[in-house]
Amino acid sequence: MAEIGKGVTAGKLAINVQKRLTRAQEKVLQKLGKADETRDVVFEEMVANFNKQMGEGTKLQKDLKAYLAAVKTMHDASRRLQDCLADMYEPEWFGKEEIDALAEDTDTLWLDYHQNLTDKSLTCMDTYLAQFPEIKARIAKRERKMVDFDSARHHFASLQKGKKKDEAKIAKPTALLEKAAPSWAQGLISAHQVAQTNLSYNQAEEELGRAQKIFEEMNVELQDELPSLWDSRVGVYVNTFQGMAGHQEKFHREMSKLSQNLNDIMTKLEEQRQLNEEANHSEAASSPAKRPGPPPSRPPPRLTPSPDQRQQPADVYADEASAADDNTESAATTPQSAVTNGSDGELPPGFIYKVKAIHDYASTDGDELELKMGDILLVVAFDNPDEQDDGWLMGVKESHWMQHKDISVKGVFPENFTQKV
Repeated sequence: MAEIGKGVTAGKLAINVQKRLTRAQEKVLQKLGKADETRDVVFEEMVANFNKQMGEGTKLQKDLKAYLAAVKTMHDASRRLQDCLADMYEPEWFGKEEIDALAEDTDTLWLDYHQNLTDKSLTCMDTYLAQFPEIKARIAKRERKMVDFDSARHHFASLQKGKKKDEAKIAKPTALLEKAAPSWAQGLISAHQVAQTNLSYNQAEEELGRAQKIFEEMNVELQDELPSLWDSRVGVYVNTFQGMAGHQEKFHREMSKLSQNLNDIMTKLEEQRQLNEEANHSEAASSPAKRPGPPPSRPPPRLTPSPDQRQQPADVYADEASAADDNTESAATTPQSAVTNGSDGELPPGFIYKVKAIHDYASTDGDELELKMGDILLVVAFDNPDEQDDGWLMGVKESHWMQHKDISVKGVFPENFTQKV
């Protein structure tokens, strides 16, 4: 209830209190069946449609907001996922720059989609529902004015009945009145009673007219607006869902392109990995031995044996000569079919074993042999063992030895570029 002194006078407060009491009394009489109630079946259907329309619109607005919240959650999840992919994607992998650009485009697409739904669909629903509270308040006021109209109508009807009774009483003065007042005073009393009755009657009639006018004006306005509002729901739903469908279609079309780009990048990355694996397998199959690194460095020849050298050169030469004599005797007794690689069985002095070049080697010094993959070399002992460097062998190409029997063209070569045969 409004407080006195804040724009509400004591008189207005009393009037409002009286209106509430009158309305409450009227509603009680109507419920008890002692007073008739103004009914408008068509308007009641309009109000039922209005309540249904407001309930549906409110639910749609709530669900639309929930959908937008889900879109925002998906946007945040997508951003974190794309950032994770961009962070873990190594620079040397295929499509690193494309992955970074794709993450940025995906984030922008989600942001635009959420903003478009908010600006178009949600704003449309908010504007549509904003008019319902005001109309709902007017419907409630119309209900109150209808009760005021019924109350005024019943009061006026009651005065009409009372007036007829009073007029009948005035026409037949009671014996007491006739005895108490002289004949000339009886006319004045009757006239006063008639005036009082007419005043109340006229006031009630005026009040009824005012109440009826206010009620009918509000009733007519609402009867014009409610059907239009009911029909407007179709256009609102069309605009809301058509706009949403359009934004969804555009979003998913663009997202499909980005997804296809991501799939293509992943496919090419997998192809790159498979090609690398195939290249590694192919290299391993064609070269049983691991590809050698650079040949070992060769320090300058030592002029004297190292302290840990225990065998004297003369002993080595004696062993090599003995081995050479044994080889010569063996070759002399070996059948022609067993002669090595078609040679006559003669081998260079100090021959130890054969090797095959498995990689090309370009000589970098005058005492080194140049190798071509597939060359067969006859390994021989160093004239001076102190001159042998770790990782290097001394030998002569078999093809040259078979043709020229010339040991003077022997040279050194890296052991890790060859394989024993």
